[in-house]
Amino acid sequence: MFRSVTQPALELFQPDKNKANGTAIIICPGGGYSVIVYDGEGVNTAKQFTEKGLTVFVLKYRLPDDSIMQDKTIGPLQDIQQAIKLVRENAAKWGIDPSKIGIAGFSAGGHLASTAATHYNNSVINNPENTSLRPDFQILVYPVISMQEGLTHKDSRKKLLGDSPSKQTVDYFSNELMVTEKTAPAYITHASDDKVVTVNNSIRYYEALQSKKVPVEMHLYQKGDHGFIFRMKEWTEPLFTWMKANRWIN
Repeated sequence: MFRSVTQPALELFQPDKNKANGTAIIICPGGGYSVIVYDGEGVNTAKQFTEKGLTVFVLKYRLPDDSIMQDKTIGPLQDIQQAIKLVRENAAKWGIDPSKIGIAGFSAGGHLASTAATHYNNSVINNPENTSLRPDFQILVYPVISMQEGLTHKDSRKKLLGDSPSKQTVDYFSNELMVTEKTAPAYITHASDDKVVTVNNSIRYYEALQSKKVPVEMHLYQKGDHGFIFRMKEWTEPLFTWMKANRWIN
């Protein structure tokens, strides 16, 4: 687990060459924008994904901090956009298909991943090559999606947006409100009894994607609470079925 991340980093996990299928995933671990659950949600998941032939990058993004950022609301977004740019521009070097670069996010990392998926047209990094910052698919696991009162995870919202954000800022980072017809296809999973991040985050995002006719699949577990990947090893089975159906894995 990392705290006080001031320098972003991207760690590469490569599959066996005979398994590699050209698809890449950038993982954003969670931690309420206060810490990064790097090994548990990042490294462990990366190892599961490489077994399926995926090339995986785990992102250690900067945590929102007024003391090191001019605008902390976009600090983590800058890091995920930079990661997408880096992977796409160096796809050939890593044997990646540049049209098969997805993102995965857990909890507050799911907020970051869904922000990348819905705000890609608003570049918050220097991108003179005009490289596409749009992920080709998104995988969201018990994600924070919204910043709206009654729906958001309060600690994540406070860390990212501060104590009294404007309605405009709250709406802008409520990703269920930012979906368009061009938002990337999504796989969403959550537990109905989640006591940390209400499942309504996932339901609202699913409904928003559906309303824009974006391909989306959602798996809700009756029980599992928050962080169920640590107790439910089979959670990846429907995910990999979805990835096969969409030809991101063989």
